[in-house]
Order: sequence, then structure tokens, then C-alpha cells
Amino acid sequence: MKEKFMKSAETFSKAMVQPIMSLSVVGLIVTFGVLTTNPNMVKMLPFLSNDFIRIPMTMMYEAMLFVINNLSVIFCVGLAAAIGKVEKAQCSIVALISYMSYLVCSNQFLKLTDTLVEPAKVFGSGQAMIFGLQVTDTGVFAGMLLGVLIGLVHRKTVKVNFKGALALYSSSRLTLLVAIPMTALLAIVISLGWPAVQGVIRHAATFISGSGIFGLFTFGFLDRILIPTGLHHLVYMPLFYSELGGVIQMGSETIAGVIPIAMAEMKNPEVLQFSSSILFTTVGLAKVFGLSGAALAMYKTAKPELKNKAKGILLPAVFTSVLVGMTEPLEFAFLFCAPLLFLIHAIFTGLGMVALSVLGVTANGSAGAINFIVTNVVAGVEKTGWPMYVLVGIVMFAVYYFTFKFLIVKLNLHTPGREKEKTDENPESSITKTKKEFSSNEKAVCIIDGLGGKGNITTVDNCFTRLRVSVIDIELVNDDLINQISNSGIVRKGNDIQIIYGLDVGQMRKIVDEELNLNTITQ
Repeated sequence: MKEKFMKSAETFSKAMVQPIMSLSVVGLIVTFGVLTTNPNMVKMLPFLSNDFIRIPMTMMYEAMLFVINNLSVIFCVGLAAAIGKVEKAQCSIVALISYMSYLVCSNQFLKLTDTLVEPAKVFGSGQAMIFGLQVTDTGVFAGMLLGVLIGLVHRKTVKVNFKGALALYSSSRLTLLVAIPMTALLAIVISLGWPAVQGVIRHAATFISGSGIFGLFTFGFLDRILIPTGLHHLVYMPLFYSELGGVIQMGSETIAGVIPIAMAEMKNPEVLQFSSSILFTTVGLAKVFGLSGAALAMYKTAKPELKNKAKGILLPAVFTSVLVGMTEPLEFAFLFCAPLLFLIHAIFTGLGMVALSVLGVTANGSAGAINFIVTNVVAGVEKTGWPMYVLVGIVMFAVYYFTFKFLIVKLNLHTPGREKEKTDENPESSITKTKKEFSSNEKAVCIIDGLGGKGNITTVDNCFTRLRVSVIDIELVNDDLINQISNSGIVRKGNDIQIIYGLDVGQMRKIVDEELNLNTITQ
């Protein structure tokens, strides 16, 4: 039962990553859009008022805010395509049609049961306006639930092929035939049952916010400690994009979730300081400052003859972590060879967030230095308190450095540059370097052969940094073959393999897909 649950959670986590990856671009455009809509920034940089800059930037900014305020449909389509596995374009179309059908059904049910509240009293009523339709307010959850259901139904129905006159209703058309009445039923069930769920959510949100620094510490600790499982997305996603992360009313709009609230408050000059919910983004403090100190400690404690090797491993990983907040290449440098250090890293992450809360800092630290500079400098010191954030970060750098250095030397931990000589090193703990130049085709062949060949692979997916593959026979997987191509580690979870490629994962996924000709992968 436990294994089945973990596999289901892993599947959902992988699927969730797909829509979330696109939101990083949305957030960046929103941040730059603030430059042309924030009066203070326009005063500082008068050229931003030029119509050739102001008009297109404002248009894009408002468009991306619309996306953020309607994430439910994004998650519906993204989850359906990821879970549906095959014929993803058709599955996405079915999901979009189903979502539109769900909204109308929800609105009609409220009308037919005479339970629509007056538009002026929508906020706090449990209803909301979505695409011009007043419906039961579920935040992103209805879209997520519908996306999962459509994906699962698609898996079962896409293989069904009728003959003769019924042939038109085969495959994805059958999915749609099943989905439409399902959306009507879902609209009824949610309209009747969601008020109770909303009560639970409000209590959960109250507990998290009411837990103060304990809640922050727990969030930061879990966000890091779950990295090896790949399930850390399940920790931050509900807070970042749902009512669990807070709800505010801004004008006529109801805004829910840490990220949407931050984007809305960034634009509004009347908001003097970001809401305290933004503290949940400050996990980035450890990504930028803490891990940099850890990397320096590992380099300083490396054996003299292996310092260049350690530098080659650590330096690129530090740049990735600091600039864009992708930490896994660096975390996997010590996760398996020194798990104690990883536990301490998770604890320090939570403590850093607590320190910012105590000091009243409300800077946005969700990603790396690039995002931090653009977001917080634009928003201003009063809203964010970002100079204090940097000061705390410098202290964290020192704490990580001295703690890691002391423990590495005291316990003789085998971090990069301190490896045992001629031992049966755990292949999961090693970060390899390409021994020769490979063409894209050769890389793909090497990876696929290492995974047991084409016939052993059932699914291929990826998140921000990991190539995620499911295989039939785990015994056929050859880590030595996989490690001929540079990676930051291999994680085995039953028949699921995760290969850490960092920011190169998109390219690696692409060449593997091309070599496999994924039309042959059906499960």
C-alpha cells in the first residue's frame, strides 16, 4: 500500500512540474512589467514612460496577470497532458473543453438551485467570477482535479477503437464523450461539497499562518529534505497557488496564493509592505547564500591534489544555484556521500526563513539572484526590506561555511575532492564528467542503453532538473553507461529512475525523445 501511494504521489508530482515550469516565465514578465506600471520606477527612469516601451510592456504585464489569476485552467490542461501520456495535444484539447464545460455547469447549477450570491457580495462567499461566469470558488483545485481525471480517463479510452459508423468516436473523442457528463457531475458534487472543504482549507491556512515561525521552519525544512524523493513540489505548490497561501481582496478581485498575491502587491503603490505570506518564498536564502558557503567549505577541505576536480564539480553547480535557484546539482554533490550535511542544510533553510520573519523582512526570495534583484529592487526597500535580507544571507553564508568545514574535517566526510581511493563508491553519490566529446545522438544512445535499451523504457518525463524515466526491469539499468554522460547523480525509486542534469535537462529530454521516437511509448 505504501509503495502504491508513493508511486501515485510521484506521478502527480511529476505531472505538476509541467505547468509550474511555464510559470517561471510568466513571473519574469510580470516583474519586468512592473517597471512600466509602477509610478516610482517611472519617476526614477523617465524613458519608461515612452509609449513605445510603456504600451507593449503594459499589455504583456496585464496578460500575464490574467494568466496568474486564472491558473486553474493552466493546471487542468497541463496535468491532463502529463498524466494522459500519449496523444497529448488531443488530451489537452479535451481538458480545455471539459474545463469550459465545468464552469458553465457550475454556474448553471448555482442558478437552478437559487444559490448564486449577489455580485457585490462575492468576496468571502465561497463563489468567484472566472471567465465571466460566477461559480463555486475552488481556487486551482477544481482545475487540478479535473485535469487528473481527464488524464486518467484518457489513458483508458485512447486505446479504444470502434469500427464502422462509430469509428469517429474512438480514441480521444471517446475521452471527450466520457468527460462531458463527468464535468456536470463534478460541478454538482463540488457545488454541494466544497463549502465543507473550504472550511477545512481555512482552518489549515489559519494553522499554518498561526503557527508563525514554526510553520515557516517546517515549510523550509520539508522543502529541502524531500529533494531526494522529488516530492518537494507537493510542499510549496499548495501554498504558492491556492488559498493555503493566503487570500486578499484588491479592488474587485479576489487573489489567492503566495505568488499571485506578491505579483498583485508589487504593482499596487498603495501597498506599503508585502503580505507576510511572501516569507514562504524565502527558501531562496539558502539557495543563494547558504549553499555557496557549503560549496566553499567543500572546496577548502578537498585534498590538494583533488582541488581542481572539486572546483570543476562545485563551481558550475554554485552558479546554477545562485543565479537561477536550481540547487540539485550542488545538493547532490554531498547528499549521498554526507547525508548528515544535507540534514543540516534542511534545518538551516528553515532557520534562515525564521530569522527573516523575526526581523520583519518581506523580500521575495523564491528563486535565484537574478529573480531576487529584479523583483525586490523594482518593488523597493520599504515593501521588501531587501538590504536586511542580503545581510542575513551573508551571515548564513558564514554559518554554512564554518559548520560544513568543521564537520567535514571532524568526521572525515567524503565530499567532492575527499573521495575514498579505490572503493566501491555508491554511483548515486558521484558527479561525473564527460570523458570525451559525444554527439547528441551518441549521448541519447548511451543514456538509453544505460536504462536497459528502448524495450525496457515505458515513460520519459522531466522536471526542472531531472530526467525521470520508468523502466520495466530495474536490473537492466547500468549506471556506468549512464555516467559516461555528465550528470549530477542517479536516484533509483523502485522502477523509476531520476538522472540529475540540472539546467541541461530540457536538452537531454529532447535528444532522448528523438532517439526513442516516443510514438512507440504507450504507458
